[in-house]
Order: sequence, then C-alpha cells, then structure tokens
Amino acid sequence: MNKILEVSNLTKHYGGGSVLTKALDGISLELASGEFVAIMGASGSGKSTLLNVIATIDGASSGTVKIDGQNVCDMREDALSAFRRDKLGFIFQDYNLLDTLTVEENIVLPLNLQRKTAQETESELRKAAAALGIESQLKKFPHELSGGQRQRAACARAIITSPALVLADEPTGALDSKNSKLLMQTFELMNRELGSTILMVTHDALVGSYASRVLFLKDGKIWSELVRGNRDRHAFYSEILSVTSALGGDSDAC
Repeated sequence: MNKILEVSNLTKHYGGGSVLTKALDGISLELASGEFVAIMGASGSGKSTLLNVIATIDGASSGTVKIDGQNVCDMREDALSAFRRDKLGFIFQDYNLLDTLTVEENIVLPLNLQRKTAQETESELRKAAAALGIESQLKKFPHELSGGQRQRAACARAIITSPALVLADEPTGALDSKNSKLLMQTFELMNRELGSTILMVTHDALVGSYASRVLFLKDGKIWSELVRGNRDRHAFYSEILSVTSALGGDSDAC
C-alpha cells in the first residue's frame, strides 16, 4: 500500500546547554494511504509537537519526515509554503472560517491560491459539498450556520485540494459532546467515502475510538499502539481507556 507519511528517528529538542528538553525522542512511524490515525498521550507527551513537525510548522532537530515521498526536512521555506498549500489539509479547533466570505468562498480559498480555473474550482466545490452534505449552505455566511455545518464547511475546505494528508490538532477541544460526535462522523465520512488520509491529535479516548489506529506517546516516544481491526467502536474505546489509564494520561469522554 502507498505510504503517505514516513517519519524516521525524529527528534525535537528545546533549549540548550545544560537545560535541554527532549520533546520528541527518536520517533518512527508510517501512515498508508487512506488510514485514519489518532495520536494520544498526556499533556507534555509530545503529541502536538509531533503534529507541528509533520505539518512543517516546526522544524526537527534530527531525523526525517517524508510526505507523499518528499522529505520536508530538506525543503527551503518557499518550497515548504507551496508544499503546505498543495499537499496538506488543516482542520482547526475554531474552524478559521472568514466571516466576511460566504461558505462557498471560504471553501475554495485553497483552490484560488493554486490558481485553478473557474471550471476546475466549481467541479471540486460541488464534489466536496455533496460529499459532506452542505450543498444548500454554500451561499450563506458562517454566522448563519449551525456549529455542525461550520465544521463541515471547514472540513470541505481542508479536502478541496485533495491533499495527501489531513492534519487535525485537538479538533473537538472546544466542542460539546453533540458537535464532537458530528465532527468525528464527518471525519469517518471523509476517510471512508473520499479516501482522505487523516492524522489527528486528541486527548479524548472517545474521539480516538473513531480512528482505525491509535499511537500513544509518552516522554516523546511511542509507548504503545492499538489497531481497531474488526472490533466495533465501543470495544475499541474500552481498550483505549485501558491503555490511557496504564499510561497515566487524560481519558476524557465527549
């Protein structure tokens, strides 16, 4: 199966001299095309740092990160900007939709940056909106939408360019239980119907149970891994809770 993400012996240090903090300590992992993987761990375990390095927002101290076959650690800043635009999709806690633009205008912003033709833009917009069930909301402004509709609009924007990898850092962190469930169902839809490859950081065991695989971090290292396989989500949730408890981390349920 095609490898979308290959991380090899990744380290990230902060500080210097006698005061050196190892946020990431020799992490190696792979994601295949079409996987939905969650990263979990207690506060300070390195999970958000790992996502930031993979997202090219932060640099590594050593090691390599290959996305869609390209080593992002060797790229110059101008190349990284283009790479982020073309190969990565981002889903933020607070949606980051622009209030002065319609839902349609928000969703197609990444395509405008790629200078797509009007015909290409319209085609991709209709495909993403239909897949996520927001066709009737395109002419509205973000403030006119429900929380769930805004989430789906943000997800549509993240996948509009068919990115190699979709990244989400605590996407349910600011949501109530109802909207958290709706967002995770949207992630499942993106993964199952559109083939999106998703890497998500979460502290919440219930949110993590929607993934097909969970990696647990402790002290900057991968401590354990669970694969959902044929188990239903509730059984997977229970197993995640057990590992989280052994790990000594958070296990909030949404």
